[in-house]
Amino acid sequence: MSPPIHPCLSCGACCAHFRVAFHWSETDACEGGITPSALTEILDPHRVVMRGTYGGTAVRCEQLRGDISVDAHCGVYALRPSPCHALKPAWEDGTASPQCDKARVAHGMEPLTPQVWEHGAATG
Repeated sequence: MSPPIHPCLSCGACCAHFRVAFHWSETDACEGGITPSALTEILDPHRVVMRGTYGGTAVRCEQLRGDISVDAHCGVYALRPSPCHALKPAWEDGTASPQCDKARVAHGMEPLTPQVWEHGAATG
């Protein structure tokens, strides 16, 4: 049996549902910041957003690669900002994630269940 696939490696719903806003000091424009500032746009004097996640009719982070629920993944995973680090898939650590559930449902997917993690069936 092959190892389970992490649901975030196929899902991508959160990246196409939520605004990703964070303090500008997380960008590479500030010493210690890692998220490329070229991938962001200004939200207000203190915050920036990942391009594609604010305004317009369709929210989709420009760094989301692939198709939602098929093969979606982050194009800058190692450089992603704190909101992306903070949003956890439901039940991965044994707790619910209303944000994960909301994004998945908005894209026609069932919410994750604890059984996904228990049985190694972690698919989108």
